[in-house]
Amino acid sequence: MKNTQENTQDNTNSVPLQGLGVNIIVGLGEILWDMLPGGKVLGGAPANFAYHVSQFGFDGRAISAIGNDALGDEILDNLNSKKLKYCVEKTDFPTGTVQVTLSGNGIPQYEICENVAWDNIPFTREMEAIACNTKTVCFGSLAQRNSVSRTTINRFLDMLPADALKVFDINLRQHFYSKELIESSLKRCNVLKINDDEVVIVADLFGWEAKTEMEVCQQLLADYALQMLVLTKGTQGSYVLTATETSFQSTPQVEVADTVGAGDSFTAAFVASLLKGKNIQEAHETAVQVSAYVCTQHGAMPVLPKTFTT
Repeated sequence: MKNTQENTQDNTNSVPLQGLGVNIIVGLGEILWDMLPGGKVLGGAPANFAYHVSQFGFDGRAISAIGNDALGDEILDNLNSKKLKYCVEKTDFPTGTVQVTLSGNGIPQYEICENVAWDNIPFTREMEAIACNTKTVCFGSLAQRNSVSRTTINRFLDMLPADALKVFDINLRQHFYSKELIESSLKRCNVLKINDDEVVIVADLFGWEAKTEMEVCQQLLADYALQMLVLTKGTQGSYVLTATETSFQSTPQVEVADTVGAGDSFTAAFVASLLKGKNIQEAHETAVQVSAYVCTQHGAMPVLPKTFTT
């Protein structure tokens, strides 16, 4: 059963296969409910990315799968209320949920349910049409833990226009990754986003334990011919690296509600700013400001102030 939405109309309408503009920005992978101490909120890194990109005025779309259940229906209701376009397939698997606990400084810990709908995203004609008209896609490792969704993600990536921006937000969670999965994604992407904890994991997997954090990043940038590598380090700031330049931004001090989705908003703001014509330094500055704001809000999808998105 297909659930696609082009505007805010009946969500059973299919995405038109003709007339799609080559200006679509896709978050591809998991969509789920984050079960926070204060209640459930819509989440999943790719969906978060698509929502925040759409706030910058782009044609953001979430591609995923849900269950034929009440939680799935609630996801569609939320996407419609947020006016976020989507291509979401209903499956016989339950809608995904994540139990989220927060440390004293708002840092989340995740317990991610397995064998759920977003583990089983089927590849459809709608997805094929969207892929052929996509300017930028953001995907991660988590939704590739199951072969069904991994195959769908790879088919989508392989059908993108040659000049598309392919952002691999590595997003390592629990034990749901391997060196082989990471290498496969690195070969398909041209932008990598990684945090300081993930650099340590990748260095261990690749046998680079003797390298410094920055040496690991430079090695990834070179070995996989990446256009850019984004390294986030929490309160210690963030870097954007290319073959010829390095941008560093410190992290603003804010009163943190929680950090759920902050990294996704960073990625979305950075990509959207680049697409609006900002240089790397300017895009980096906007990404840092947006991410800091999201940390002051509860949940992954707050409405951003217009000062960030215009």
